[in-house]
Amino acid sequence: MKKYFIPLLVALPVVTFAQSAIDAQQVSQSDFKGTARFMAMGGAFTALGGDLTTLNQNPAGIGIYRSSEIGVSMDINFQNTKTEPFYRLAGNSNSQTKVYCPNFGYVGATVLNGALKTFNWGVSYNRAATFDRVYRGGMASTQTSLSNYIAAFTTQSGVPYSDMEFGTNYNPYLNSSIDWLSILGYNSYMINPVSASSYSGLYQNGTQGDAIFYVKETGYVDEYNMSFGGNVENVVYWGLTIGITDLHYTRSLYYSESMSDAAISNYGNGITTGSAGFEMNTRKYINGTGWNLKAGVILKPINELRIGLAVHTPTWYKFDQGYDATVDYAYTPNATSQTFSGNEYTDDAYFRWRFNSPWKIMAGIAGVIDGRAIVSLDYQYDGYSNMGIKTPAYYGYDENYETNDALNQDIKDYFKGSSTVRLGLEYRVTPQFSLRAGYNFQTTNVKDQAKNGNIEVLTSGTDASYTFNKDVQNICFGLGYRYQAWYIDAAYVYTNRQSTYHAYTNFDISSGGVAGSVAPVWSVKDNNSSIILSTGFKF
Repeated sequence: MKKYFIPLLVALPVVTFAQSAIDAQQVSQSDFKGTARFMAMGGAFTALGGDLTTLNQNPAGIGIYRSSEIGVSMDINFQNTKTEPFYRLAGNSNSQTKVYCPNFGYVGATVLNGALKTFNWGVSYNRAATFDRVYRGGMASTQTSLSNYIAAFTTQSGVPYSDMEFGTNYNPYLNSSIDWLSILGYNSYMINPVSASSYSGLYQNGTQGDAIFYVKETGYVDEYNMSFGGNVENVVYWGLTIGITDLHYTRSLYYSESMSDAAISNYGNGITTGSAGFEMNTRKYINGTGWNLKAGVILKPINELRIGLAVHTPTWYKFDQGYDATVDYAYTPNATSQTFSGNEYTDDAYFRWRFNSPWKIMAGIAGVIDGRAIVSLDYQYDGYSNMGIKTPAYYGYDENYETNDALNQDIKDYFKGSSTVRLGLEYRVTPQFSLRAGYNFQTTNVKDQAKNGNIEVLTSGTDASYTFNKDVQNICFGLGYRYQAWYIDAAYVYTNRQSTYHAYTNFDISSGGVAGSVAPVWSVKDNNSSIILSTGFKF
């Protein structure tokens, strides 16, 4: 097959699986990132301010400044991921170390006379999310096959097999709106026709099979902020931030199955029983830019008490997305023991879409005890069910984006709002030296019906897999040292996150599936440690 790069074809209607609610979830994740002081106190700064990270959290924090500041941070992140169940051929543990700059910024403070005591402005860079993760696993005894899932939705779509065959001047990837997994599965003999538009997968009653996967996710969300704020009578502090985001996300998947007594093609002449094996490699990327607004206020009715409130609009993104896949296959009928094998690959897909991330609201309260201790508590709500996707009405008409009701309904079916609680403590041992501790906990944004496989979960492109994160908790410690205008802070953060990796969705077993079967699921556990160092000057 000749490879092509897919331009946005003018007259072709939008393919159903070009984007998905799963894509929206993958690119809307946010991480716990910032300066060492912010991280050491669990990020509970909604009511505190006076830290460079607050330009990205509660912009009113810029109003706390009475002098200018410049600072930079470094993060050394140690990642360890394990999966269960464990299959010895696959391994179940992966580790990697990343070093990057999570934050740098500048705040300028102008002292005024009158009710407005200060007017401040600042610029900052903040790494809002890091997608880097590697995990793998295997299952020694599967109950169905990816091929059966492909056969099921291809049969339900009523796609004639003749429409998936290549011909003179006809490439089904380019010249039809058929799902690419169907085309790839048919041409790699993962699915085989039993009638003109009905298909069989490889797994049948009596089949024994195993599965292995390897996932590598890379990318980041960087945010560049410009903030303005002030101090009214040392009681009301206000702020506004304009944020510009830069997002890059890539997900690469290796997935293989090996089966005995499978339902395989008899060299294209009907279906017979034999051994089957395939290895699929898929790649998906999403790149784009966006912008958002943040507004906040901090009230200090008395010196010992601060109350904070902030609202973040969605980030409005413009995305470019692409994907491709290859399959290496080998089939051996029991009757002949003659193996036929080959390689099949897709063309290179390219799409554009629009997306708005969740809106956020946060509130905090902080108390100062005896001028030496700070206790701070935050609550944040992220409205994941209100994310939105727009897609082009026709390829080639990029300026004409329309709300995609089907994908937005999937978002509501799969996801719900997420809550985060943050607690921070700081104790000033001496005027120069401080000790800090913090904790935060974020609930999952995945609904039980999606997490438990009670509904079909649709993905995009050629990757049928998806990963759902469960609750996330961060345990934090740190210290800080001040010498005149210079400061240096250090923090240690331990992050525990559990997820589930689904090779594909549970599907309708009455069409192409096997009675009583469900898709393979693995438990993924991340136990990560970070060391953050920050330094800066106040002047």
